[in-house]
Amino acid sequence: QVQLVESGGGLVQAGGSLRLSCAASGRTFTNYVMGWFRQAPGKEREFVAVISQSGWLTEYEDSVKGRFTISRDNAKKTVYLQMNSLKAEDTAVYYCASTTGFRLVTTRGDFGSWGQGTQVTVSS
Repeated sequence: QVQLVESGGGLVQAGGSLRLSCAASGRTFTNYVMGWFRQAPGKEREFVAVISQSGWLTEYEDSVKGRFTISRDNAKKTVYLQMNSLKAEDTAVYYCASTTGFRLVTTRGDFGSWGQGTQVTVSS
């Protein structure tokens, strides 16, 4: 298993930007497809973005396309989520997750390891 620790959350005004980081430790980072999910109060945890082991392939949830960018630095064992043009509806706890295999999966149950989450609050 890989251990994941998120950071970079905070309070930002609508239209602003934040960059989340997720540092991994443990087994070989390049074995893992990495994803970001989020959970707003009273809602289910939902998929946000996923990136392949190499970083060449990505997928996004429709509402964040064009605003969020997922990337990874395999040398630093870190995955990032750059969030621009933030909206109040982006307010949530954001979680980093990892999965083995080669497909860009987007379902919560496909991911085996999770971080503790980082709060993002967007004020309108």
